[in-house]
Amino acid sequence: MIPNSFPSKDEIARLTARMLLEIGAVHFNADEPFTLASGLPSPTYIDCRKLISYPRIRSTLMDFLAVTVMREAGFEAFDNIAGGETAGIPFAAMVAERLALPMTYVRKKPKGYGRNARIEGAMSEGQRVLLVEDLTTDGGSKLSFVDAIRDTGATCGHTAVIFYYGIFPETVPNLRDHGVELHHLCTWWDVLAEAREQGSFSKETLDEVEAFLNAPRPWQEARKG
Repeated sequence: MIPNSFPSKDEIARLTARMLLEIGAVHFNADEPFTLASGLPSPTYIDCRKLISYPRIRSTLMDFLAVTVMREAGFEAFDNIAGGETAGIPFAAMVAERLALPMTYVRKKPKGYGRNARIEGAMSEGQRVLLVEDLTTDGGSKLSFVDAIRDTGATCGHTAVIFYYGIFPETVPNLRDHGVELHHLCTWWDVLAEAREQGSFSKETLDEVEAFLNAPRPWQEARKG
């Protein structure tokens, strides 16, 4: 069912942050930083995959994502919803259900046998495709998915995520240079504000997280190795 309620963007961000904290998807540890896929350290880690195990929360957030996309991109802007392998697949399916649109998914690389396809499902030339993922950091991984979609003759000018880091200034320009607009529900700043409001972590931990968010690259460089 297509959602018909439209909370403000600020309220969506606050509630999304609250839900992520409630299910333990947010991890802060400044003393023993996490290692990101890039190999760099970080005092923050977010696990959006946990959302699929919480029906009430996942349903609410998918409503939020659907109305965010309709409000920011248009009510008749898309013909197909594509999920990025693997975390984006369940969320793409739920958004497609809400928008009453076909759903496909994009592999990270050709599967190596059979049709050697990267696109699974029916995607056709000229379709306007929305790429759905769980999160984005600097937007880099989205570009490969977008290119695979465009190789079919379809267009892809928008990507929607639950969580956007919001701390790397190059993210939005890099995506726009590739002809892609980013839509998101909340950022680390929203999570930090809600964590302070709730007292979810110690003040010392939150202060160190804020130092990282204000200058992530220097923070990482100082702690590499």
